[in-house]
Amino acid sequence: MKKANIDGKVWTFGKDIDTDLIIAARYLNTSVAEELAKHVMEDADPEFVKKISIGDVIVAGENFGCGSSREHAPIALKAAGIAAVIAPTFARIFYRNAFNMGLPIFELKESAEINEGDTISVDMNTGTITNNTTGKTYTFTPIPEFMQELIDAGGLMNFAQNEIKK
Repeated sequence: MKKANIDGKVWTFGKDIDTDLIIAARYLNTSVAEELAKHVMEDADPEFVKKISIGDVIVAGENFGCGSSREHAPIALKAAGIAAVIAPTFARIFYRNAFNMGLPIFELKESAEINEGDTISVDMNTGTITNNTTGKTYTFTPIPEFMQELIDAGGLMNFAQNEIKK
């Protein structure tokens, strides 16, 4: 199965970005993805949603998605148009929630070498990230096939519905 490539502009954040920075608790009175998307990363950068475009990528430091286990965080990122998140490490519950919601995430030790404003290409078939701005190529830990199936389906719920239809 050929996996999709991701091409986008980079937005950077530091380490320990918790789920409350991704989507503040004050917005958790809804689970409507489009509403959550309006406030993604608002407390880290109040103008973030006005600056991003569909297909952009977040590159962050260690422990991205730490804090509470809310599914709203990957839902908000995906609904805002973020195509992927790249970081050296992810909080384990965020890691699983991201795949369950269909948001691709990639573990890359060298994420700090990628700068805001760079454009990158992620090739999920070869397991490489190319910084189109600098020309440097990185290898990431491949996504296990069953988790790639969740991404391809758009998340766990869609995957399950497709399996039931078989």
